[in-house]
Amino acid sequence: MRGVGLKDLEAVLAIARNGSFRAAALDLDMSSTALSHAIAQLESGLGVRLFNRTTRSVALTEAGRQFVDRIGPALSDIGTAMEEARSQAETPSGMVRINASALAGQQILSGLVLEFLRRYPKMQVDLATDERLVDIVAENFDLGVRVRDLVPSDMIALSLGHPQRYAVVASPDYFARHPPPQNPADLKSHACLRARLPNGALFRWHFERQGETVLVDVPGRLTLDEAGVARRAVLEGAGIGIFLEQSVTDDLAAGRMIRCLEDWTPPRSELCLYYPGRRHPSAGVAAFLALAREVTSQQRPPRS
Repeated sequence: MRGVGLKDLEAVLAIARNGSFRAAALDLDMSSTALSHAIAQLESGLGVRLFNRTTRSVALTEAGRQFVDRIGPALSDIGTAMEEARSQAETPSGMVRINASALAGQQILSGLVLEFLRRYPKMQVDLATDERLVDIVAENFDLGVRVRDLVPSDMIALSLGHPQRYAVVASPDYFARHPPPQNPADLKSHACLRARLPNGALFRWHFERQGETVLVDVPGRLTLDEAGVARRAVLEGAGIGIFLEQSVTDDLAAGRMIRCLEDWTPPRSELCLYYPGRRHPSAGVAAFLALAREVTSQQRPPRS
C-alpha cells in the first residue's frame, strides 16, 4: 500500500461532507477522476470500502462512518497545530477569508483590506459579500463583518468605528406629486418600497426621536430583497425607500434623491469585525486584526 497522506484523509472528509464526488472535487480543487482514483487506492490499501456509490448518490459505509469519526478530530488537531506553527512566522503568508455584507465590504476595502495587502505582500484576501448572515465557522471563513446587532453572541467583536444610520428618501419627481412625510405615521399614506430580509421577514422601519421609538410596517405594492434594485426603483419615482446612509450619499449630493424624516433617524449600531474566540488565529488573521485595531484607533477623535 502506498503511503497515506493528509490530502487522502481530507478527500474522505470532503466527500462525506458534500455527499458527492463532484462537489468534493470542487472543494479540493482537483478533478473528479483524480479524486475517485485516490479514494479507490485508499480503499484498496485499507482493504475495506469506505463509500457506497451509485450513479446518483454517495454514502458512507459503516466502516467509512467509523473511519470519518476517528480521522475528523485528528485532522482538526493537525490543522490547529499547523496554524499555531505558522503564527510564529515573522512574515505572514497565506489566505484570510472574510464574509461581509455588500456595504460592509465596500467600507473596509480601501482603508483596511488594500492596506493589509500593501503591508503583507505574501498574504491574500478572499472577501465574499453576502446579504445572507452566514455561519463563518461552518463555511470556513476566518472573519465576518456586520453591524454589531447582527454579530452572533458567541463571537468576539471588534468595533470598526463606522456608525450606521438610515436615510429615508424618494426622488424629486415623487415628492413633486406627494408631500414629504413629517413624521413616521405619515408613511401610511405613501407608496413605500418594502424590504424583505434574508430570513424572509419584512423589514420594519425603525425611527427614534427624543427617547421615542417607533417601528412601522410600511405599506407598499412593491417588495424587494436587494438594495441596488430598491435604489433604482426610488430613482425612477416608484416611492419612498429606506437605505443605509452611506449607500445613497452620492444620490443625495447630486439631487437625485431627497431625504425626509432625518430627525427621526439617529446613528445606530456600528460596524464590527468578528471571529470565533475558540480558534487560534493564524499569523495572517492576527495581523489583519492588529491592523483593524490600528486603523480604528486612528479614526477615533482625541480625548479632550
